[in-house]
Amino acid sequence: MPAASRAASPRKSDLTRQRILQAAARVFREQGYAGTRLSDVATAAGMKTGSLYYHFDSREALVEEVVQEGVRRAHEVVTERLRKLPADTGPLQKIEAAIETHLAFVLREGDISSASIQLISQVPAEIRERTLAVQRIYGALWRQLLEQARDAGALRADVNLSAIRMSILGALNWAPEWYRPSGASPKQIAHDISVMVLHGLAKGKGF
Repeated sequence: MPAASRAASPRKSDLTRQRILQAAARVFREQGYAGTRLSDVATAAGMKTGSLYYHFDSREALVEEVVQEGVRRAHEVVTERLRKLPADTGPLQKIEAAIETHLAFVLREGDISSASIQLISQVPAEIRERTLAVQRIYGALWRQLLEQARDAGALRADVNLSAIRMSILGALNWAPEWYRPSGASPKQIAHDISVMVLHGLAKGKGF
């Protein structure tokens, strides 16, 4: 096989896998885990069921990849955004950048992000536990951002950071359900969420 063909094959396989994941996320989101067969996903992906088995040998393997893919990709894009911020970026500005990036991701990848949330209670227990472990890794990034803001004196010391983290991610993760492109821009929504959540938590602010 020519070198160019060998190099192209993995790329084609990756694209096919991504097409399957997107189709699976959409079908799982609409039909639920129990109501979805691999043949349903294959049809949505425009392929034969046998071809899908080449990439995922069971419904369990496919749904596990779907529920974890959204979390991993959100983690990647937020981490990359934070890495590119200027060194003198303040702690609250870092949180707002993370909010804006996460929101943009869930709106851009609505099916995969929503499926990750909706399916977690439907999948087998062992898949749920492994997925929660992936979520905890991403959650640790947000915990670090909030702790840095508190330690820098930008947030009050008496607030429950775990509750704040879950409130922020909860608001962001459900955005695909209510967002309308004709309304405010994702950037404006992210700013509004940042102000709403963080203003009352800023040091010197009370309720």
